[in-house]
Amino acid sequence: MEEFHYRDERFADIQMLRYRLNGFERLSLRQKQLVYYLSQATLFGRDITFDQFGRYNLLIRKTLETVYTDQRIDHGSEDFRALSTYLKRLWFSNGIHHHYGCEKFKPTFSVKFLTDALHTVDARRLPLADGQTVDALSEIILPVIFDRSVMPKRVNKADGEDLVATSACNYYQGVTQQEAEEFYGIDRREGLSDKCETGGSHHPLNSTLVKTGDGRVGERVWKADGLYANAIRHIVYWLRRAATVAESEQQRQVIELLIGYYETGDPRLFDDYSIAWLQCHDGRVDFINGFIEVYGDPLGLKGSWEGLVEYIDEEATHRTQTISGNAQWFEDHSPVDPRFRKPLVKGVTANVICAAMLGGDEYPSTAIGINLPNADWIRAQYGSKSITISNITDAYNKAAYGSGFKEEFVIDRDTLALIDRYGDLCDDLHTDLHECLGHGSGQLLPGTDPDALRAYGNTIEEARADLFGLYYIADPKLVELGLLPDMEAYKSQYYTYMMNGLMTQLVRIEPGHQIEEAHMRNRSLIARWCLEHCAAPGSPALPAMSLVKHDGKTFLQITDYARLRQLVAELLAEVQRIKSEGDFEAARSLVERYAVKVDPVLHEEVLARYRKLGLAPYKGFINPWLLPVCDADGEIEDIQVNYSETYDHQMLRYSTEYATLI
Repeated sequence: MEEFHYRDERFADIQMLRYRLNGFERLSLRQKQLVYYLSQATLFGRDITFDQFGRYNLLIRKTLETVYTDQRIDHGSEDFRALSTYLKRLWFSNGIHHHYGCEKFKPTFSVKFLTDALHTVDARRLPLADGQTVDALSEIILPVIFDRSVMPKRVNKADGEDLVATSACNYYQGVTQQEAEEFYGIDRREGLSDKCETGGSHHPLNSTLVKTGDGRVGERVWKADGLYANAIRHIVYWLRRAATVAESEQQRQVIELLIGYYETGDPRLFDDYSIAWLQCHDGRVDFINGFIEVYGDPLGLKGSWEGLVEYIDEEATHRTQTISGNAQWFEDHSPVDPRFRKPLVKGVTANVICAAMLGGDEYPSTAIGINLPNADWIRAQYGSKSITISNITDAYNKAAYGSGFKEEFVIDRDTLALIDRYGDLCDDLHTDLHECLGHGSGQLLPGTDPDALRAYGNTIEEARADLFGLYYIADPKLVELGLLPDMEAYKSQYYTYMMNGLMTQLVRIEPGHQIEEAHMRNRSLIARWCLEHCAAPGSPALPAMSLVKHDGKTFLQITDYARLRQLVAELLAEVQRIKSEGDFEAARSLVERYAVKVDPVLHEEVLARYRKLGLAPYKGFINPWLLPVCDADGEIEDIQVNYSETYDHQMLRYSTEYATLI
C-alpha cells in the first residue's frame, strides 16, 4: 500500500493537506463513472468563482501564471519567490483577497519586477485583448495589485458604510447599496421586500446587478446563453454525461432539473431542483453544484458558485441518521419560545460522506459540514439535507496531532485529558447537530422577510445553528441515544468552542483588524456574550467562565459547565427570536457589541504564543486526481485515484484544462 501523507506544502499562513477517498475502490464501476463525470462538472466552475470574487481576478491570475512558468524570468530571485507566494495565495483564495479575512493581499515583489517580467515573457501567452499592448494591460492590473486603496476589501460589512460600493466582489457593477436595495424592493429601515413571493425564491441568486450606460439598473443572468456561458455549457456537458450513469431514475431527474436551471437561468427551476435533490435518497453518490452560499455578498443576496462530489460513509452515517430520526424530539424540547418552533419537522435527512472532489467556493478551503437548501420556505415545507464530511475532518485531525497547540492554550492537564479523550467525537457530533438540526430548526413568523437581517443575517444564522448544537450536545438524550459515552464528554466541546471564540481564532486576524467573516463573528458573539453574562445573579461564587492569567499567559477557565449551558439556552432563545421576528436592530446590536471588535492586547499575546508553535492558521486541500482507465474501445473500465499531484501542478493544470472565461 502506498504511503499517504496528510500534510503537504506550506506557504504564507496556509498549510496544504490531502484527503483520502476511503472506500472508493468498493464503489461499482457505474458509481465511479458517476463520481468522475460529476467531478468534471465541479472543476469546470472554477473560473466562475474567481470572477465572482473580483472582476480582475482572472486577468491577474493568467498574467502571473505566465510569469511564473516562463523560463526567461530569473526563478532564483527574491522577487520571483515573492511572486510565487502571492500567486499561491491567489489560487487558494480564488482571487487577490484573503479567503477568510477578505483583505487584499500585500505583494512583496516590486512593481518594477512585474513590469519588467511582463515585457520579458512571450506576449502571446498573456491575456491581451485584441490590439491591446502589454503597457495597457499593466495600467489595468498594477493599481489593483499594488495600490492599497484600490479594492481593499472583497466583502465589507462595516456598519454605516455603503457595503456594495466598498466591496470588491463582482456581484454588483456600478451600483450603490441604495440602488441595489431599491431594485430588489428592500426597505432599509424595516428590511422588508415588496418582491417576496411565498413559496418561491426571494431574490435570484444567479445574476450580476449592473448599471447600463443610460443609468438604468438591471440584471445579467448567469446561464448557458448569458453571463458565464462558456463555463456553464461545460458544466452542463458533464452533467449530461453524469445523467447517463445515474444510480436511479429519481437521481437522473434531479440532474436534468439542474441542467434546465443552468440553461434557462430561471430561479424557479433551481427551487424545483433543490426540492427534488433534498428528497432524493437513491444510491450512494451525491453532489452539490450551483450558486449556493451568499456569504461573499455584503447584502447576502447573490450565490457564489461551488461544487462538491461525495459518496456515503455508510458506517459513520449511523450517527447522523440517529440524530435526524429524532429531529422532532429535539425541536419540541428546544429552549426557544414555542411560537418559533416547528410544529412538524419535515424531511430532515443527514449522512456522513466522503468528499471525492472539491470545487469553486469549496476549494481549496472547504466546510466540514453542509446543510441545504438555504431557502427558509423550502426548509419549512420540504425539509433539508445535511452532510458531515468524514474524510475532511479526519485529515484535519491527523494533521493536527503533535502540533503542541492544545498544550499551549488549554489551561491544565485535566482539561487537556478531557479534550484528548472526547474532543474528536464531540467535534463531529457538534457539526452533525449544527448541520442536521440547527439550520433546519425553528420557523419564521408569518410575514417575516427571510432577508430582514440583511448584512447580519449570515452571522445570526450561524450562531443559531451553533447554539442549537451546543445546547443539545450537553443533553442526556445524546447519552441515551448512544451518541455520547457519558455526561462528561460535552465539556470538551464547551471548552474548545469557548476558547476558540474568545482567543485562539484570533490567530486568523491581522493586528489592528476587526472580525469580518460570518463564522468567526458567530463564535465570537457566543463566547463573548456568555463571558459577559456568566456570573450567577446575586452569587458571590466564581463566574462560570472567565479569562485568567497563569505565568503571564491568558487561559480560559470554566468552573460551572451546567451554568454555561443555561447561558447557551438563553442566547439561543434570543437569537431564534431575532431570526423569527426579523428584528434587524437587535441583530445589529448583538453582532456589533460581541462579534466584531478585537481586544488588541489579548490579540497580540495570542499571536505571539501561536508564532512560537510554527503553525499555519489556515488549512486547505489538494484534490485527488481522478484518472479514467479505458479499454481498447475507449470505454471507461475503472477510475484511478492519484494522490501524487503537487499544489502548483494542480493549480496550473486546472488553469489550463478548466479555463473557460479567459
